Amino acid sequence: MATGTEPPSTGRGVSATGVHSPSRAAIAPRHLRTDRWWLAPAATAAGLLAFIAYSTWRAFANSDYYAAPYVSPFYSPCLAENCVPMKAGPNWEIFGSWWGLSPALLILVFPLGFRLTCYYYRKAYYRGFWASPPACAVAEPHTAYTGETRFPLILQNLHRYFFYAALPVAAILTYDTVLTFRDASYAWGHAGLGTVIFLVNIVLIWAYTLSCHSCRHIVGGRLRNFSRHPLRYRLWTLVGKLNARHMLLAWASLISVALCDLYVYLLATGTFDDPRIF
Repeated sequence: MATGTEPPSTGRGVSATGVHSPSRAAIAPRHLRTDRWWLAPAATAAGLLAFIAYSTWRAFANSDYYAAPYVSPFYSPCLAENCVPMKAGPNWEIFGSWWGLSPALLILVFPLGFRLTCYYYRKAYYRGFWASPPACAVAEPHTAYTGETRFPLILQNLHRYFFYAALPVAAILTYDTVLTFRDASYAWGHAGLGTVIFLVNIVLIWAYTLSCHSCRHIVGGRLRNFSRHPLRYRLWTLVGKLNARHMLLAWASLISVALCDLYVYLLATGTFDDPRIF
């Protein structure tokens, strides 16, 4: 028997909250869509799960992340003493010998935090994993919605700070890319297939990073009069154009960074030699 404090029932065993509340349109079907609306969130979930599985394996492997002159972006900069000796990429042993786990775990937290709190990725995994909502015009299965006002989703507000952390990581990966113009003996004037892969990756990394909503806001979000700040207006316009392709850049850079690591792994395990271009 209802006590008067319980939400009203829809008669279908579901409390009349969320999309079934009295203030919402009383539509009996779960949705009126006839297309394959589930395909997009399913593909998103599959793609993200594939990357999570691969990156988790590589991060904990703690091996085969360096093949002169290439260093995997998952392990750069190397911050622990247990890093393999290498002359490509920063190797700062600031954590000493007490760190016994994979050195990748020390650096991946920053690009991972940046992507995890990214506005596009929020939409992607909210729909793909939490069904909140699974697709446009499809009711979510939750009885209530609190948005990002409670733990743990309130941590998404750290995105702007992860953006600042992602900038030096992108700069270090740029340095790593410059070092790929050497051969295995570290002589300059080399370019291999890996050089091309690293170049494509760093372009996509920077494009994704700078297309971030936080970057757009930092560049010109607080300006009241663009005419007084012509340079910042031009930068804001450029970032805005990149921002329009944020979803594409998010996926492209996610794939490219995984391909970079995979290429280094194949070289390090002796699967094949780096084809030289010049």
